[in-house]
Amino acid sequence: MTLDGQWFTERCKEGGSAFSLKVRAKLHEEQTPYQRIEIYDTEAFGHLMVIDGFVMLTARDNFVYHEMMAHPVLYTHEAPRRVLVIGGGDCGTLREVLRHPEVERVVQVEIDERVTRLAERYFPELTEANGDPRAELVFADGIRWVAEAPEASLDVIIVDSTDPIGPAEGLFNEPFYRDCLRVLGEGGLLVQQSESPLYHQRILTAMRRAMRAAGFADLATLHFPQPTYPSGWWSATMARKGRPIDGFREADAAARPFPTRYYTPGTHRGALALPPFLAAALEGT
Repeated sequence: MTLDGQWFTERCKEGGSAFSLKVRAKLHEEQTPYQRIEIYDTEAFGHLMVIDGFVMLTARDNFVYHEMMAHPVLYTHEAPRRVLVIGGGDCGTLREVLRHPEVERVVQVEIDERVTRLAERYFPELTEANGDPRAELVFADGIRWVAEAPEASLDVIIVDSTDPIGPAEGLFNEPFYRDCLRVLGEGGLLVQQSESPLYHQRILTAMRRAMRAAGFADLATLHFPQPTYPSGWWSATMARKGRPIDGFREADAAARPFPTRYYTPGTHRGALALPPFLAAALEGT
């Protein structure tokens, strides 16, 4: 990451590329016990949150990511009542989960409370549902929380983590996925952000192999645009306990009682349609 004059630039070494945003000002910077957090005001993308030099979200395009992390998995489950969000400290995914009236309880486990407190200050639209009585905010290690959770106590787990470095590294391996499998009920679903399908196929395939090795019965990788992430193209991978991922509740998705800016049944179907090069890369995983 560099800040050259009035431009914030994130360089992606593995992709041989860089992405820049023109900034008006740096609004905040701090080093927490876990990571360095910066907040900028940009000219075209609103507020920008950066963690350890990497773009986490902007006010302009976060809705694509948050909607695609929440709605496909919730409409794939037959009756998602008990949901866990690991990470997601900006609370955008939590907000989208709480739009579903059938959800009875959501626990969000974020290791760094400062991410949430800064989101409340600089991205208040994302934290507007934090007071929902169905929501519980826990500031702790998500890996430990899952390891200690009761068996078959959840319907859906959403892992809204940073890249697999630092505090998030342990969220991408087989022991963690085994714990997730244990705490999910039959037919339960795990979904995790799985990086760029263009730049990070090694991470994506390793994740899928670890999920399979942990005992998940079926996997499905979704892909969607994300302009401010490396390559502008992102993914999330679903894993199901006990049976195949065989469609989703299209009628319920079409009749959803809340507004969306990106998600529709059509974008859900399209996200599951893998281009040939990606299907070939994921074959056997």
